Amino acid sequence: MRYFLIIVSIVAFSCRSAKKVQSIASAIAKKDTAETVVIKENPKLDSQTIVKDIMGKVMHTKIDFSTFNAKVKVDYDGAEQSQHVTAYLSIKKDSLIFVKISVPPFGVVASVLISKDSIVVVQIKPEKSIKYRAISYLQDQIQIPFDFYTLQDLLIGNPVFLDSNIVSYKASNAQLLVMMVGDMFKHLVTLDNKDFKVLHSKLDDVDALRNRTCDITFSNYQIADGRQFSAYRYISVSEKSKLDITLDFKEFAFNEPLKYTFGLPKNYKRK
Repeated sequence: MRYFLIIVSIVAFSCRSAKKVQSIASAIAKKDTAETVVIKENPKLDSQTIVKDIMGKVMHTKIDFSTFNAKVKVDYDGAEQSQHVTAYLSIKKDSLIFVKISVPPFGVVASVLISKDSIVVVQIKPEKSIKYRAISYLQDQIQIPFDFYTLQDLLIGNPVFLDSNIVSYKASNAQLLVMMVGDMFKHLVTLDNKDFKVLHSKLDDVDALRNRTCDITFSNYQIADGRQFSAYRYISVSEKSKLDITLDFKEFAFNEPLKYTFGLPKNYKRK
């Protein structure tokens, strides 16, 4: 299941630390100070209209689709191993996610089918086996309430763990920084101030004892079927150890027939 865990790690929001939690307010204060236009604290007390407008701009960046196909170069650098793989991805919105993993020089080593309630992993190399897991397996692996829809958004490039409880924001000529606090995370989102696409997402655990953090940088935006799509993403995850993941989308297309399909070999051992 090692190669499946690479895919799980792509979505591993095991986010970080009391040290980092306390730094969010200062991060807002320090970034782009020369171009600061406005700073608002506790906008609920100031203007519900401003909060609604900001959230509307954030949600405006979300990609809507029916199907998605992609070829992704994945660089995975963890505490125990580094891995370079190619992931072939097909998504049917709100229904299934299929990932085929190829590792040089071995070729395709595994395929994964994720639905709203289950995960099926077909291991091709080095062993031939089929593993069945509930979708809760994602939560067990990353220790946060990660479901199908969150994984779908992350792979598509949509922001995740957004919350309407905006506690501060800061606008400059180039960027808009929004800090929101949910039940689990403090989330600092950096938006482009012209078209409001997401440039950076930083999550810190509200619970200072969890020592979790996750940084995602979105870049190389390209227009795909009228959508702003981040074709290059860098994800850095820390808790007890550090994990860095790069997603480099070499091919991608929306709303076309699913390119990659999933089958269950009859002679594989089931686990």
